[in-house]
Amino acid sequence: MTDTTTATWVEACARDDIEPEDVIRFDHDGHTYAIYRSPDDHFYCTDGICTHEHAHLSDGLVMDEIIECPKHNGRFDYRTGEAKGAPVCIDLRTYPVRIEDDKVLIRIS
Repeated sequence: MTDTTTATWVEACARDDIEPEDVIRFDHDGHTYAIYRSPDDHFYCTDGICTHEHAHLSDGLVMDEIIECPKHNGRFDYRTGEAKGAPVCIDLRTYPVRIEDDKVLIRIS
């Protein structure tokens, strides 16, 4: 659980920077995040690096609520971070997202 006393909301991008059923990379303070827009127009955020090997998930393929890693085709549910397909077996960390004035903000600690 995130400690809300040290958590900060950070502007990651504009709402229109992400097409539905797509992902973009966001780097902040030495950390890489992946920001997703679901087919039903909700926004999500996970760690941006695959837990199996060092690959940027923003280079992967989004299908419905699944992100497929570009390196070995491991799959995650980007809504929950749950590892869904070999070779990945470690879940991704997820981050709360909110929309303010057409900006996508993520809460990080």
